[in-house]
Amino acid sequence: MELPSQYNAKEVEDKIYQLWEKSGFFNPDNLPTRHKKPFCIIMPPPNSNGSLHIGHALFVTLEDVMTRYQRMQGKKALWLPGADHAGFETQVVYDKKLEKEGRNRFQIPKDQLYQEILEFTLANKKVMERQLKKLGASCDWSREKFTLDENIIKVVYETFEKLKKDELVYKGKRIVNWCVKHQTSLSELELKYEDRTSPLYYIKYPFSDKNGFLIVATTRPETMLGDTAVAVNPKDEKYKGLIGRKIILPLTGREIEIISDDAIDKEFGTGAVKVTPAHDMVDFEIGQKHKLETIQIISNRGKIINSPEKYNGLNVEEARKKIVEDLQAEGLLEKVDSDYKNRVSLCYKCARVIEPMPLDNQWFVRMTAKPKSGKLSLRDSAVKAVKDKKIVFVPKRMEKIFLHWMKNLRDWNISRQITWGIPIPGDENGQVFDTWFSSGQWPFATLKSTKKGDFEKFYPTDVMETGWDILFFWVARMTMLGIYATGEVPFKNVYLHGLVRDKDKQKMSKSKGNVIDPLGVMDIYGTDALRMALVVGNTPGNDLAISEEKIKGYRNFATKIWNASRFVMMQTGNSKFEIRNPKQTLNSKDKKLIKDFKKIAKEVTKEMDEFKFYVASEKIYHYFWHTFCDKIIEDYKEKRVSQYVLLTLLSESLKLLHPFMPFVTEEIYQQLPIKKKQKCLMVESWPK
Repeated sequence: MELPSQYNAKEVEDKIYQLWEKSGFFNPDNLPTRHKKPFCIIMPPPNSNGSLHIGHALFVTLEDVMTRYQRMQGKKALWLPGADHAGFETQVVYDKKLEKEGRNRFQIPKDQLYQEILEFTLANKKVMERQLKKLGASCDWSREKFTLDENIIKVVYETFEKLKKDELVYKGKRIVNWCVKHQTSLSELELKYEDRTSPLYYIKYPFSDKNGFLIVATTRPETMLGDTAVAVNPKDEKYKGLIGRKIILPLTGREIEIISDDAIDKEFGTGAVKVTPAHDMVDFEIGQKHKLETIQIISNRGKIINSPEKYNGLNVEEARKKIVEDLQAEGLLEKVDSDYKNRVSLCYKCARVIEPMPLDNQWFVRMTAKPKSGKLSLRDSAVKAVKDKKIVFVPKRMEKIFLHWMKNLRDWNISRQITWGIPIPGDENGQVFDTWFSSGQWPFATLKSTKKGDFEKFYPTDVMETGWDILFFWVARMTMLGIYATGEVPFKNVYLHGLVRDKDKQKMSKSKGNVIDPLGVMDIYGTDALRMALVVGNTPGNDLAISEEKIKGYRNFATKIWNASRFVMMQTGNSKFEIRNPKQTLNSKDKKLIKDFKKIAKEVTKEMDEFKFYVASEKIYHYFWHTFCDKIIEDYKEKRVSQYVLLTLLSESLKLLHPFMPFVTEEIYQQLPIKKKQKCLMVESWPK
């Protein structure tokens, strides 16, 4: 059989994907009998609020490489696909859509808004699924899950009730990270931090007996209206005699006390720090410890409240300016350091400064307290599992980062004041769960809500593959909630890929004009070329530089595979070779070529087993191009290699290439003049 003179990815890819779907082999239940031992990856569900980007293409490629490899190794491989309603993220995307339409979500009835976002999300979900298929994702669509499926929500509610019974969930008025623009609280992980140069104001707080001043430094003079103490470190010698004394809060006439607390940094400013429990996380904890009053002076709309009349109603920036002017006028501003470097917390979506403030009826999960049942805390159970090597990180250095972050864990605010999400049962204010609370249960929630027996067969899953940037957002949450709800780790290995950057290692952004659209480049160069470009040179945990030139280079490789295969097939004609039982005697050169290939196959297998896909892909690339094409085919032309060896090495090379470049290899396999044992290359045996 003769292949066409040119490889046309556009013509081949849809046809081949349909062949795979029709075969039924994406579903582990339909695999040949040799596939016995289960292997499972649960797909990190992409947000159903837009098209797939290059980061999605990376995770899909890596997970498909793993799944195809394990399937060829004879595993009963399940790659379970899903989609995420993505709570706050989708709400933000939909807000932008509403703004373009001249509408405001705060003026739309809640039920109507929910229905609108649902329709928007489901439409995007369908588009996203088509794009996943275009990338070659060999996942089991019959088991596909959505984070708002009824049976997923049922599992989420069961976990919530279990946490409540164990007294690990509590509700109350606590300080939260508040985004004034989006009108919702955010967890610590939904903040981004920016290094800034800010003025540091040194303010005189008069002693009550009018005998001098205590000088206090702050970057936020406006919040002083809510001060309920000034704190110093108990080890700070210069303030030892002042602890317990009363001072007057400037501009208010209110009397407050000087207290001592170990949390105070002696090196900041003068070492004396204002304590505003309503508007600073550390101050809130100090306030709780010392039983200080909590006075909220910034509203959820970002306006000054509960203050002297002339400040009420001003926004934060206006109040800061007015307060500094008034302090100056009263001679209470000692000095201003204009070059103070500090870190500012911002909303990770709109980049507005976060306003910490107290909020009623907030739901929190205790992360470090023991459950009523007396077992380890959520945090400690996850730490123990990692230290006991029940979960292995790739790359290994991520384990240290994970354990370091777990040390400083605070209670988790899981309530959000948005419309879109899973409603918190029994919450009279209509709040929804933080997305990470529901998606933190994804590995066991999916397997408990698909086919009967899936949970018992596939849990714990084998690999969780995701970006290093959501190690704390998601991986830590899944680890803690998975162990808590099931008694077992949710996955045995965590593979963390880096961010995809441009050829100059710059972050991709529309404003820079350096964004690579995966769908566009697949259309031009073919999916296999993009997949290889995303794998070769991509070490786990490190950011990946990619360019159109790199993708184009692997399009040339796909062409090389095609042309080499075409040559071999033209030489062998319509003969049907039995690859495993040569009909001719092999000479010493033939035997050596086969032995050399087996050595390469063994090395590639080892790299695959060690998650070194970047090495395995490059190794088979070099073998095929520089050994098979440049040497073996040339030797064949000189009659120094047998027809049998030529066809054997081609067919076995296609198997090694298949996880990385599934479309071109499957298309060639379907037309190879050999007696095929399987309907698809996808379920052929991996070379030994």
